[in-house]
Amino acid sequence: MEKQQIGNNFFIPMPVVLVGTQRNGKANFMAVGWCARANANPPMIACGIGNHHYTAKGIADMKTFSVNIPSSDLLEKTDYCGLVSGDTVDKSQIFDIFYGSLKTAPLIKECPVSLECRLVQIVPLPTNSLYIGEIVGVYADGVAIKEGKPDFPKIDPLFLTMPDNRYWTLGKYAGDAWSAGKSLKQGAQPGTRNGGQ
Repeated sequence: MEKQQIGNNFFIPMPVVLVGTQRNGKANFMAVGWCARANANPPMIACGIGNHHYTAKGIADMKTFSVNIPSSDLLEKTDYCGLVSGDTVDKSQIFDIFYGSLKTAPLIKECPVSLECRLVQIVPLPTNSLYIGEIVGVYADGVAIKEGKPDFPKIDPLFLTMPDNRYWTLGKYAGDAWSAGKSLKQGAQPGTRNGGQ
């Protein structure tokens, strides 16, 4: 099928998370759709947050933040946290919260998985900044773990697509990473990992 130019405002599906921080002594949470792993060892995560957001200042001040993975049954509360600003609305009572070893990164009990992060670096961009944090603790519900690994169907994470601005849930299993392409590996160039590095 012939390709067509559709402009530059197209993004791959992105996981939706609730980023938590403290401001003025209160927990605050913001829905964030631009979040991904950024480093293997030590494990780091990067979240792209608009420079004007209330949460951004909290992360910069406290040097800690949390990344909470909401399940689909938290869709309404998650979206609400993206609709209202902590500058005008107290969001500290929306969830049941707890704290890990960092003591200043509020974590959400209702989310099946929560990560507490220590701020490593802020990378400023024209409209957003990347907040890169080292993951210092991961907390998961027992039902979210199967044989010592995350059970993603049970976690039931949300995804965001743009520019249609829609939420989606996890689809069906499609294959194993670093394995599904092995049958094509004989055609790989010498010295490449799985033919793609």
